[in-house]
Amino acid sequence: MTEAWQDRDATRRTRLANERTYLAWWRSGLTALAVSFGAGKLVPEVSGGTKWPFEVVGAGFGVLGLAFLVYAFVRYRAVESALRRGDFATLDPAAAVVLTLTGVALGIATVLLVIFAG
Repeated sequence: MTEAWQDRDATRRTRLANERTYLAWWRSGLTALAVSFGAGKLVPEVSGGTKWPFEVVGAGFGVLGLAFLVYAFVRYRAVESALRRGDFATLDPAAAVVLTLTGVALGIATVLLVIFAG
């Protein structure tokens, strides 16, 4: 196999990996939106207790889901652009921190709701 063919094949695999990663971000976003609906609308209806804490956590998961969907596109474009330049696009550390801290905060809020609202 020639070097040019190997480079082209590696680029093709990297583009396919980028596409799979884009879809994984979308799955995460859609999952967070589904959790948003469950936590914010379904659980308060069946729990019979105070609704607002569940609605706040549900809205938080909704915002997180939307952030995943938006960042999926941003990240996909950054990787494609880097590939065209023959470069590598790292995950933005600030985005990773914000998404992680948001997920941790929502996880803690969910655990507290399970413990104290149940």
